[in-house]
Amino acid sequence: MTAKDDEQPYTMKARIVRRVPDVEHISSLSHLHPLLARLYAARDISSTDQLECSLGRLHGVEHLKEIGRAADLLYRCMNKQQRILIVADFDTDGATSCAVAVRALRLLGAHHVHYIVPNRFEYGYGLTPEIVAVAAGWRPDLIVTVDNGISSIEGVAAAKAHGIQVLITDHHLPGRQLPEADVIVNPNQNGDGFPSKHLAGVGVIFYVMLALRARLREEGWFDQGGIVEPNLAQLLDLVALGSVADLVPLDHNNRVLISQGLARIRGSQCCAGIKALAAVAGRHTERLVAADLGYALAPRLNAAGRLEDMGLGIACLLADDYETAFTMAEALNRLNVERRQIELEMHAKALESLDRLRLTPAGDEIPAGLCLFDEGWHQGVIGILASRIKDRVNRPVIAFAMVSPDELKGSARSVPGLHIRDTLEAISAAYPTLLNRFGGHAMAAGLTLRRDDLEAFTVAFGEEVARRLSPTDLQGVVYSDGVLEPEHHTVEIAEMLRRAGPWGQDFPEPVFDSIFEVVKRRVVGERHLKMLLKLPGHPGLLDAIAFNTPSDDVPQLRHVHVAYKLDVNDYRGQRSAQLLVEHVQAP
Repeated sequence: MTAKDDEQPYTMKARIVRRVPDVEHISSLSHLHPLLARLYAARDISSTDQLECSLGRLHGVEHLKEIGRAADLLYRCMNKQQRILIVADFDTDGATSCAVAVRALRLLGAHHVHYIVPNRFEYGYGLTPEIVAVAAGWRPDLIVTVDNGISSIEGVAAAKAHGIQVLITDHHLPGRQLPEADVIVNPNQNGDGFPSKHLAGVGVIFYVMLALRARLREEGWFDQGGIVEPNLAQLLDLVALGSVADLVPLDHNNRVLISQGLARIRGSQCCAGIKALAAVAGRHTERLVAADLGYALAPRLNAAGRLEDMGLGIACLLADDYETAFTMAEALNRLNVERRQIELEMHAKALESLDRLRLTPAGDEIPAGLCLFDEGWHQGVIGILASRIKDRVNRPVIAFAMVSPDELKGSARSVPGLHIRDTLEAISAAYPTLLNRFGGHAMAAGLTLRRDDLEAFTVAFGEEVARRLSPTDLQGVVYSDGVLEPEHHTVEIAEMLRRAGPWGQDFPEPVFDSIFEVVKRRVVGERHLKMLLKLPGHPGLLDAIAFNTPSDDVPQLRHVHVAYKLDVNDYRGQRSAQLLVEHVQAP
């Protein structure tokens, strides 16, 4: 069986809705395999130009607001041999952003480049005054934030007070007030004309490095310094990993970045750290796809930031020696095992909380927006917990942990149709003293508040979500691409679908649905349900598995309606088609 680490969980309370592809789009893609034409058309692809993922299809750097000023600022620092300090975020996007910045600057000829990453338990998120105090010890002339900084008003002010210049590179949504940095590069700031607003933090810093290289070329930097002008495409493996991990929508620009990065990984042209992470995850780099980046490599990197310090993850990505990288990857793998155990214990506690409130996944009493808190919860794992419970109850969830006896930290996960950061902003506007801090994206956000205000916030959150979402919005939906013909349940078709990506957020991996006869069912690995299914009227049996799914959650029926992904089961060298079950309901 192909190993899965942090699988998208089986969806409990949901309905299956079939996508309807545009017939004209299918016709325009008629030269492709009919199944692919149908799938692409359902994702609003009307031309093969939209599937072309060469680097020439990337949007130009000149469209990013202030990117020229960012390149000028970096050039001046390099020309004066000044100290550049990268301040990173503590998730995979932050780690890969940091690695891209450090590797690129060194390749381009910068001599004094260092990085720090805040420990989330000591300094919190972003460029805070506290982390600036630590940074000042390195005596930097320039701080460059990656995947953070757009909300760091106090931190930037502290840096300026130390006489340190600040370049912010970020992709998070800006608030009403921007920090007074020397330069800000963020496709989501007002007045930015970049056609894609969905770059991850690692995508933003990659573009900044491209602009810097162009500036250096104009100045004759490489000829004067005897430096071989680097091909920055060698960093796209890191860009792909960070972009997939951050769940940014896969518009055409992001698909180009990820596709190019995956091509380098499959061709063994990736950094030692990614090779090592793939090895400890049991993945073959020559067959790696976007889902492997998101569900196998990223969780191991994230485990460092969740439980200890992302410094280990960044060091792994910066290692040039494979043995060194592998040793670090093994340590990251051990942390991930520990993280999983913590998560399982927290998940059990969360379900107990639901039971105590007389709430069940099938019940109608659950608030439209759900807040959960336990004094023993680990603040580094609450984001995963919120995501798991969100998938179980089909509504926005915020899980809280204690930062101090008086302060709570929350991690929010949303459902389609609700912009979670905008929701928090509305609550903050209505109740100005309720939230200490907040920030994030449409589907995920973070916040802090006083412990005494949790009850008031819980009520306000439930009411605000109820205003924004209808009861229909709170019903889980599994979107399907319809029936997969019996003759297409093969390894060859599964491999074709894997290669047809990259799949991800807003460009979803194909899901099919059919009514099957259940021939056999059993629990494997204590928490995964394995089934043997048969299409009525057709010979042959199909292996299916529902990960992280208690047997009682699946209807005990002879015939069931199953939504699934087609994958390859690689077990002891034998490869066969396997159905990855997304949802099961009565026919």
